[in-house]
Amino acid sequence: MEFVNEMRLEFRALAENEAFARLAVSGFLLPLDPTLEALADVKTAVSEAVTNAVVHAYPDEPGTVRLRAGYDADGTVEIDVIDRGRGIEDVEKARQPFFTTADGDERSGMGFTVMESFMDRVSVRSAPGKGTTVRLYKRIAPRDEAVPRRA
Repeated sequence: MEFVNEMRLEFRALAENEAFARLAVSGFLLPLDPTLEALADVKTAVSEAVTNAVVHAYPDEPGTVRLRAGYDADGTVEIDVIDRGRGIEDVEKARQPFFTTADGDERSGMGFTVMESFMDRVSVRSAPGKGTTVRLYKRIAPRDEAVPRRA
């Protein structure tokens, strides 16, 4: 994909930075004139991906999360949430609803399911001991295409 605009952020894998990531991405996408629904979808998916990195990638101490977002001339958005944490041993198993590796935590195991329900496509690459990249895709239709006009 050839981007017409792109951003990159890096921050500590701390719970309080999840809101920062969500707001940064939503602000970055404003030039696409998204509907509130489309913006909420992206924010929710980014929130889940960052939360997964915070909770699962660095269980012993906070590491770093990298966030990259870009969009092309057609409004297709690509967002990467990248960590260099412990990685996922079985990505397909981790993508199953209700699966979680969080011990004694009140986690639902629905992170990937939520991401997939709000985005057009989600891909996950991971290797144990090397980290995980979650790539989120969504086409943001201009508001005038997304809202039916009245006759």
